Amino acid sequence: MRKWISKLIPLIMIFILTSFSYNIIAPKIGTVALPKTLKISKPTEVLYPKYKTAIENDDEMLSVNPPFLGDSYNAFKEALAFKESQGDYFVTNTLGYVGKYQFGAETLQLLGVTNVTAFLSNPILQEKVFYTNLSRNKWILRRDIKRFAGRKIAGLEITESGILAAAHLAGPGNVKKFLRSRGTHTVQDAYGSSIVYYMKIFAGYDVSAVKAVRNPRI
Repeated sequence: MRKWISKLIPLIMIFILTSFSYNIIAPKIGTVALPKTLKISKPTEVLYPKYKTAIENDDEMLSVNPPFLGDSYNAFKEALAFKESQGDYFVTNTLGYVGKYQFGAETLQLLGVTNVTAFLSNPILQEKVFYTNLSRNKWILRRDIKRFAGRKIAGLEITESGILAAAHLAGPGNVKKFLRSRGTHTVQDAYGSSIVYYMKIFAGYDVSAVKAVRNPRI
């Protein structure tokens, strides 16, 4: 009898202990669908600049990696914006030029924008105005682009993007005079940037996405 009880007691103890144990339940792991805007369906541009740009500063040439990609239209506009305002949509310079691309009130009115304050606070509108102005300049300079792109003037290689950048700086009329005078007629802005300088540092971009339009407006 005692032998039977001695065998039964360990079994009873095991039963009692296991009855107080916790059940371990694996946590449920939910799944979250990735938004379509974050899914990659095609190759994207490499996140480093294709070229380095030489920029003059106090008579020294500094090698700068600008904040843009490759030689696309986006690269062109972001490089130009960085030179104009360091890409700041909300800045006004000492001469009253405003926004990321530094437009004057007269140019804005010409393109259909009459409220400078509203323009300065609207990045989407600023991008539309920049493209519209390029379209206008490309129409005005279309014959000069066809005639001079790929040629050299005073040792400077002329490109379509360089012409459009210079027109943004000094206006298409002054760029025409520069090209047709073979470089003898040139101008610069109040900060010392010249047509030659803009044609040089903004050469070689692909601006074929810009369509030449006569008298475009926003």
